[in-house]
Amino acid sequence: MSSIEQTTEILLCLSPAEAANLKEGINFVRNKSTGKDYILFKNKSRLKACKNMCKHQGGLFIKDIEDLNGRSVKCTKHNWKLDVSSMKYINPPGSFCQDELVVEKDEENGVLLLELNPPNPWDSEPRSPEDLAFGEVQITYLTHACMDLKLGDKRMVFDPWLIGPAFARGWWLLHEPPSDWLERLSLADLIYISHMHSDHLSYPTLKKLAERRPDVPIYVGNTERPVFWNLNQSGVQLTNINVVPFGIWQQVDKNLRFMILMDGVHPEMDTCIIVEYKGHKILHTVDCTRPNGGRLPMKVALMMSDFAGGASGFPMTFSGGKFTEEWKAQFIKTERKKLLNYKARLVKDLQPRIYCPFAGYFVESHPADKYIKETNIKNDPNELNNLIKKNSEVVTWTPRPGATLDLGRMLKDPTDSKGIVEPPEGTKIYKDSWDFGPYLNILNAAIGDEIFRHSSWIKEYFTWAGFKDYNLVVRMIETDEDFSPLPGGYDYLVDFLDLSFPKERPSREHPYEEIRSRVDVIRHVVKNGLLWDDLYIGFQTRLQRDPDIYHHLFWNHFQIKLPLTPPDWKSFLMCSG
Repeated sequence: MSSIEQTTEILLCLSPAEAANLKEGINFVRNKSTGKDYILFKNKSRLKACKNMCKHQGGLFIKDIEDLNGRSVKCTKHNWKLDVSSMKYINPPGSFCQDELVVEKDEENGVLLLELNPPNPWDSEPRSPEDLAFGEVQITYLTHACMDLKLGDKRMVFDPWLIGPAFARGWWLLHEPPSDWLERLSLADLIYISHMHSDHLSYPTLKKLAERRPDVPIYVGNTERPVFWNLNQSGVQLTNINVVPFGIWQQVDKNLRFMILMDGVHPEMDTCIIVEYKGHKILHTVDCTRPNGGRLPMKVALMMSDFAGGASGFPMTFSGGKFTEEWKAQFIKTERKKLLNYKARLVKDLQPRIYCPFAGYFVESHPADKYIKETNIKNDPNELNNLIKKNSEVVTWTPRPGATLDLGRMLKDPTDSKGIVEPPEGTKIYKDSWDFGPYLNILNAAIGDEIFRHSSWIKEYFTWAGFKDYNLVVRMIETDEDFSPLPGGYDYLVDFLDLSFPKERPSREHPYEEIRSRVDVIRHVVKNGLLWDDLYIGFQTRLQRDPDIYHHLFWNHFQIKLPLTPPDWKSFLMCSG
């Protein structure tokens, strides 16, 4: 069976008018050109979707008249019943889950239904698991999302962030990485970087590595926005970056292969990976929201995923309206709990032999972010592991920096005391100091840049950014450390309907958003044409909006879709001179 690169296929497009006409609850929809039928379940603004095809024997579903809640449909073949709100079959109970389709909104609020094809690419060329010798496969945790895997005589490292901050100056490492981390990275046969966020693609870390070994082989998925889109500007000299297609086995040696998969919700930037050694699979879903559209291999030897939450500016950086401290605290508590339950359910459904929560060990340690650190409570990995143990037979591992799991031992006997070797007694686990200075100096250097002497930089920058024809007015305010307007800083309006910069808000009806940004970070981002994740995920803004609506297209553009090359400030200065 030959491998086919995994792609997304559009199964159905609904126009904005058709999307607006979807009723609450169950909607039966047909693609008139293909004659294929689909079911969409609407709950307020959220949509779930699947093919109108029973998993049992492919029968068609119709409305279930016995269901008073309006959530289930009934198969015309054998009366199987599906609860479309959860995509679980209720008759027969505990049987299947319906395969969900990916639902995406387009620029105008139309709806697209997408399917990843082929859906289970890891099933091509299957291999039976062979016995593993003790010590043959060892997984060592370094910090945050970084693991060092020994697979026979090959070494593979995931997502090395081992020094410096992520997201401008908002995130810092919680754990002290093992002192030999650079040695470990230099010895790697391959490094996998899952996506472009700076807690996974850390240029300060890669700079150190490149000074020692610029030709280290690095592998990334073929995402729409290249993972290394900013490599030239970063000044990091890496010479061996390999972009691989989705869903195709990459053969490393006769025992080792890996496959990169895309995220169903953010296929343009997020990826996850399956590593297979002698038929034993290691699944690492990283930060994916719906890895591979929700279809993943079952009963793998080891599964790893993020767990912590708290990786967004919402709602800690918002104020006004409902955003009281009580509301935020309650929201954060509820969201964390939802995330814990979702991860526990995913692990229960996939039944890996061993599960390890990681990729959540960061802290907002800069003194100026004390408020965020205190409000942005994250999940505890032990709490998640206890929840998993309560509901399944899965063995769990909460890793500490430098701890090593021996896969051969653990698969043979999970109670083997040598299965997990903890770091030596007295090893420093948590960081208690961070070298803020050099990284803040880089940001501060942007404040006095010549481009900001000319107020026309504003028009230049937003024209370059290329977001317009959208009814939204934003007020941008440069601030000091404490988000108070900076004396002499810029404070201006941008009207994205016609990309104008009015002196006051227009008289027409318009949504309005006020964005206060720390001057060092916003100027660094503007000058270098960086994505706004540094501002938003890095907690470097304070936001107010009226009405309280999330402008997905605006934020998506500035977080993912900005041009790949920075603004041409050189010719701007020549013209402004």
